[in-house]
Amino acid sequence: MTRTPEQNAAMRNATRETIEGAAVRVFAKRGFAASSIRHIAEEAGLSTGSIYRHYASKEALFDALLDQASAGLVAASAVLSSDADPLTLVRDFTCVFLTDLANGNGEAEFFLVINQGFLTDTPAGTAERLATTQRPLWDAFAALVRRGQAAGQFEDGEPAQLTAYYFATLSGIASMRTVIPDAMTETGVDLVLRLLTRKGAS
Repeated sequence: MTRTPEQNAAMRNATRETIEGAAVRVFAKRGFAASSIRHIAEEAGLSTGSIYRHYASKEALFDALLDQASAGLVAASAVLSSDADPLTLVRDFTCVFLTDLANGNGEAEFFLVINQGFLTDTPAGTAERLATTQRPLWDAFAALVRRGQAAGQFEDGEPAQLTAYYFATLSGIASMRTVIPDAMTETGVDLVLRLLTRKGAS
């Protein structure tokens, strides 16, 4: 039976998701430089030819992952820039982040891969590309902290510094999730919020 264009598109998308998931696991384990298309194909249970039909190189595959990361940063910036209650926004943002990690769908590995690429600028240009979308997120969060301080919800302190400590905490949690997954769950929201909130704020 001949497949419809929609069915073909769905199969292509499913294969790409399989490849990207395998790439994340391989990159997280080996690092970008030491990874190869062959490693990714083995992890995905596909032939190298199947990989190359979708991605011309491992750099092109990593580029697709960067597109996903950048889109996520842009979406998060938009949410945090809303006029909603600061504490509610931060709590919801933290809850979504930790819940995604706890689901065990590769979010922790994805975060680790993107973070490694940012810190090492591998492939070249990764750091600059991510900084373009990460900076608005940090600025939006710092502005949110400032509003929360004015409302008596957040601790005093330089908003930019509090923002840095907050995101450093999330980064550490994501890294530890790959080592001790059972210890890092969505129930840690209040622990993370203690970095920002004043005692008694709700």
